[in-house]
Amino acid sequence: MTQPILQVSHLVKKFGDLTPVDGISFEIPPGEILGLLGANGAGKTTAINMILGIVTPTSGSIRVFDKDLARERIAIVRRMNFCSTYTQLPGNLRVWQNLTVFGKIYRVPHLKKRIDEVLELLEIAHLKNRVSGNLSAGESTRLNLCKALLNRPELLLLDEPTASLDPDIADKVRKVTKRIRDEEGTSILYTSHNMRDVEEVCDRVVFMHQGKVLFVGTAAEILNHFQEESLESLFIRVARGGEIESAAPDESAASTTT
Repeated sequence: MTQPILQVSHLVKKFGDLTPVDGISFEIPPGEILGLLGANGAGKTTAINMILGIVTPTSGSIRVFDKDLARERIAIVRRMNFCSTYTQLPGNLRVWQNLTVFGKIYRVPHLKKRIDEVLELLEIAHLKNRVSGNLSAGESTRLNLCKALLNRPELLLLDEPTASLDPDIADKVRKVTKRIRDEEGTSILYTSHNMRDVEEVCDRVVFMHQGKVLFVGTAAEILNHFQEESLESLFIRVARGGEIESAAPDESAASTTT
């Protein structure tokens, strides 16, 4: 059986009396795009921050590339990367300068060539000499994606990668995401509030609510389990406080088999 790229086991994070992540478990096999879906407050961001090693779990474990994140974080993060619509690169640097800085941090070989490649891939080569702080929201998002792809990560974490993009560019980003997986075998953890993103890009979905995993499976399996017609209607039902139960342990476990 192929070793998962990412294994999250019984992960808990407490902040005083609050428990934003409450015993979640899931895994990503090589080359899978796994969606992390849930309304605001579901625990997605806290989970991502723990996977990045920014937040220390209260209990549970995270293994990446079959290594313990708590013990081997530096070796792990060199082989992964992260992009969020809600983080900005230094605004006083030009686009190529920002990418050069991060490329050197990751020790990217043939850096100038790689910068040109990712700029072309995200269709912003014409912005190479633009001051980053003068970019539009959509352009900044694509620059962040370029940064995240520089080191050809084996595990890529994407947080709302199409949130500030118009429909045309959002479609191109979805296609780029699948292309990276297909051509380079990259495993991807993908969070989005855009149900079209989830349906078109993700192989499976981890559906979270109030810090717990409700269900893990394909979009079709989730809809069948909760008897909803669309992910959007299920999302709205959960976001508005509708009663919803977690999947039985055997059902959830069965959905995570690879």
